[in-house]
This record gives sequence, structure tokens and C-alpha cells, in this order.
Amino acid sequence: MRMVDLILKKRRGLEHSKEEIQFLINTVTDPDAYRDYQLSAWLMAVCLQGMTMDETAYLTDAMARSGEMLDLSEIGPVVGDKHSTGGVGDKTTVVFVPMLAAAGIPMAKLSGRGLGHTGGTLDKLEAIPGFNVNLGIEEFIKQVKEIGAAVGGQTQDLAPADGLMYALRDVTGTVDSIPLIAASVVCKKIASGANLIILDVKCGSGAFMDTEEKAVELAKTMVEVGARLKRPVTAVVTDMEQPLGNAVGHTLEIAEAIDTLKGHGPEDLRELCLGLGAMAMVQAGKCADESAARAELEKIISSGKALAKLKELIERQGGNPAVLDNYKLMPQAKIVHEVRVPGSGERWVSHLDGKLVAEACKLMGAGRSKKGDPINLAVGIVLKAKVGTALKAGDTVALIYGDSQEHIKLAEAKFQEAIRYSESPVTVPPVIRARVSKETVLGSKG
Repeated sequence: MRMVDLILKKRRGLEHSKEEIQFLINTVTDPDAYRDYQLSAWLMAVCLQGMTMDETAYLTDAMARSGEMLDLSEIGPVVGDKHSTGGVGDKTTVVFVPMLAAAGIPMAKLSGRGLGHTGGTLDKLEAIPGFNVNLGIEEFIKQVKEIGAAVGGQTQDLAPADGLMYALRDVTGTVDSIPLIAASVVCKKIASGANLIILDVKCGSGAFMDTEEKAVELAKTMVEVGARLKRPVTAVVTDMEQPLGNAVGHTLEIAEAIDTLKGHGPEDLRELCLGLGAMAMVQAGKCADESAARAELEKIISSGKALAKLKELIERQGGNPAVLDNYKLMPQAKIVHEVRVPGSGERWVSHLDGKLVAEACKLMGAGRSKKGDPINLAVGIVLKAKVGTALKAGDTVALIYGDSQEHIKLAEAKFQEAIRYSESPVTVPPVIRARVSKETVLGSKG
């Protein structure tokens, strides 16, 4: 068997066997045999011809087993993890992990850093002074056992084949392939050892899946792959046409997540966290139905238990828990600029392009163009209005946090491209657009 044979076979649109997929992964992870140009050619063939569900499951399993497989069984019968496909203002993990841990579900969350227009959870947490995201595997497992939660970076020992593939996909125009995305996401969740996996698939201008139809297809693929590999995966498709919550930017998003755990965060962020959390509670057998689960999670927030768990998590990972009461301990921008509604009369926000808002923040240094680039944790934008909000001329629509007038000017120009107004009322879009479970996917196949 040769790599060129696999390239030719997939180029013709034929299906790979399990043995062929395993040969591919063995070759990719063998430094003496690996050739990036051959893998690039195969990835492009897959992007053009697609993969069957069997092939996608074989690829997912082989990539998961290409490195270390974490065994979290000593923590308990249920260990949870959540993954988002990436979005603007998505600080869900900072709310979701302590909330579920406080509800008695151990959360072993391996997160990533931001690249392009989407922010990374690890970068956001590093806005908390002293917070250490570089946990060793033993330390990570020990912390989950002892306090019920840990958030760390993924090590290179987990699913190394995926790392090699992703690096090439990013530079060969093969990112936008549903089988490759599904295999990449699910293989990491399997390798990381969780057995309760909740996936948040974003759709809209601020996400990699720009339409709801594509996002639903990706969600169904990931759920079915999970089912074939005997890992319970549940997915939701959520709105990312506009940013999630009001804050975009590292310090600003951590502050907003803390506000949410205090019971007064933005409605869409709170709704998403409660919706995902209720699904996880039912899957874990903690509650009989989502209504009861939601009520329990609301009680956990209002009682302060979720916030106390975040404090414990921060302390355990070397961070300063005083940030919970004093946000100024985190990096602060030098200038705060108000963006006001132009013109005259009343109007409603009709559109808010999440990607353009992120690009406005990136112009001030909040994002990366390539891995390893430094980022400014202090800068960002706080929205004072979202789609459906009624405003009058002169009202503040956003606050821009920047370090120079030049950056503020650039960010405001980009923000003005992102927002549109209507002279008549606009319906507020739902944050959760669709739900996909094993039952719905397998049921739909008859």
C-alpha cells in the first residue's frame, strides 16, 4: 500500500477501507514516511469528493489513537467536556465549566487559543493574573478529581495526527470540509477521555459554518461519528451571526462571564449556558428532564455555588481570585471611546456582523494572524445594543476599549461596517437554532 494509491482512489471518489485509513494515519505520524505534499493532495481530494460516514468514523478513531489516550475513569462514571466550533464573544466555557462542576458533573475541559477572528479560551483565562493553563496530564486529572474541574491546553501527545493535518488544512484551502472538521473535533474529545460530550456548533458570519444548513450537517456528522465510536455526543447549532453576549475581547469577556455567574450577564449568553447545561444534566442522569435541570442550574447560579466553583478553579490554577470583585486587576485599555447612533429619530439594530466586530478588535491587537503572535488582552468592544434593540440618535451603541486614538479610529470604522439599522422593529433571533442527538440522527435514518 502506498500514499499515492490512496490519493488516486479518493480523487476518483472511491471509498477507503478501515485498513487504508489506518495506513494513512500510520504514515502521517511516521517522520521517516510522512510527506506533507502527499497529505495535502489527499486532503484536497477529500475536500472535493467527500467521505462516507464509515470513512469519517475510521478517520476519527485512527486520529484519536495516534497518540496518548487519557483514561478519566478514576474520576467517576461521568466526566463532561464541551467544545465550540469557534465564535466571536464566546466565553461560554468560563460559565459552563464551573456551573456544571458545581452541579456535581466533573468537567475536564481541554481548550485552545485564538486564531483568525475567533477568540481562544486559554487566551481569555490568561487575562486573570497568574492563571496557569499549562497543566500536565497527571496534574490535570488530579485537579478534576479533587475539585471537579480543570481547564487546560491540549498537549501535543493527544491526537498528533490531527495536529499535522490541521496545520496543512489551514494553508491548503481544505478547512471547509465537513468530514475533516467532524473528525478533527471528535477525535480530540475521544482522546481527552470525556464520556459526556456537548458540542456547540456555531453558524453565521462570525463562525466557520456560515449557514444553518451547513452547521446542522456538521452537527449530525459529529453526533453520528460519536455514536459509531460509542461516545455519547449531543450537539446544538447556535447563532453566531452577531457576537455572543455583549463583550468581545479577553479581559472584557472574562468580566462578562463573571457577571453571568453572579446572575446578571447578558440574556443570550445566559440562555446558551443554561440550555447546554440542561442537556448535559439530563445526559448525566442528574435530572429527569431539561425543565428540572434548568431550574437546578438557575438555583446553582443564584445561590453563588457556581461563582464559588470558579473561584476555586482560579485559585487552584494559580490565578488571583480577587478579580471576581475587582475587574481592574486584569489588563486595562488606556482609552474608552463611545460609538453613538448617527442621524435622527428612532431606529432598531437590524444586523450586527460578528466577523466584522471581531476584525475591529483585531485591528487593535486583540487577535492573531498566525500561531504564536502576541495579543493585547485589554482591548475590545462592549456592545450596548444587539439585533432588535431600539435606539435613538445619539444613544451609545458600543464602547471601544483601545490603547491609542489611531487604533480607536480604525476599530470604529470597521464597527460601522458591521452594524445596520432599520426604521421598524426587528425580531430578536434565538440563540439556539437546532438540537441534534443520537436519537434524532439515527431516527432520521429510519
